[in-house]
Amino acid sequence: MNPTDDTVCVDEIRYVMQIFGGKWTFLVMGELHNGPRRFNDLNRSVGCSTKSLSDTLKILEKHEIITRTVFPTTPVTIEYSLTEKGKDFEKVFTEMRNWGKKWL
Repeated sequence: MNPTDDTVCVDEIRYVMQIFGGKWTFLVMGELHNGPRRFNDLNRSVGCSTKSLSDTLKILEKHEIITRTVFPTTPVTIEYSLTEKGKDFEKVFTEMRNWGKKWL
């Protein structure tokens, strides 16, 4: 590997960590891998503050990892689900679980 390849690798990892490095991101992603969820359902499952959850969801939506769907009900219903990009991250979860089983 030449020095340019190392730099690219570090830059890519840094970018991935900007998206997925938040305290609650993995828990939110894990919940959404089970299917679409409403905000309050996620909040109960993850157990973080509403602000922390809201911030996490905004970051994931900004990077097109999740999608936010608003249903015109009274009151308004909002549902979050993984995009194809987000579903593809399941491979990372699987490898992390395998590593954990082996080493922890």
